[in-house]
Amino acid sequence: QLVESGGRVVTAGDSLRLSCAVTGPRISSYAMAWFRQTPGKEREFVAAINYLGSSTHYADSVKDRFTIWKDRAVNTVYLQMNSLTPEDTAVYLCAASLGSDVSTDVPAYVFWGQGTQVTVSS
Repeated sequence: QLVESGGRVVTAGDSLRLSCAVTGPRISSYAMAWFRQTPGKEREFVAAINYLGSSTHYADSVKDRFTIWKDRAVNTVYLQMNSLTPEDTAVYLCAASLGSDVSTDVPAYVFWGQGTQVTVSS
């Protein structure tokens, strides 16, 4: 089970940290990712991290602003988001892949959380 938290309403330029708490399997066994979705649009890749936590990949739109990492001690994946803009407004979803490497593709991820809403006002 994946449970996201941390989403809220913020102002442009603010920072926010999202958490994805995983119950059951250890996150060290899976590649993990964050996606985001807005009404009427397809799910969009944001960031991914491999099973070891040694390799990450980011969408161009968030590169140098967002950071993904794993804390194995608490079996949680985080997404630090800085310099937020209204275009970052979305439901953010955490996902886990049965594979070990990063992927930007939705079908690569088989476990999904319910999402947490991030709203950035201008």
